[in-house]
Amino acid sequence: MFIKKLRNAEHTRRFSIEPTPSGWEVSEEQDSRVIKRVEYRDWHRVERARRSIALAMNQLENAGWQVE
Repeated sequence: MFIKKLRNAEHTRRFSIEPTPSGWEVSEEQDSRVIKRVEYRDWHRVERARRSIALAMNQLENAGWQVE
């Protein structure tokens, strides 16, 4: 559904929102380690999480990270 990956030198950050049988899973990974993984059943919470992801990605890009 939504997957974005950023890279800075040897480091990576991955953000994703994927459907599950009971809702949506929102996750964030850093260098292949899960930092955050939450399952939501309410679409409005997913929208809020997506806005948080967009903000985090913007901050990373301003710091020199590149979208893959």
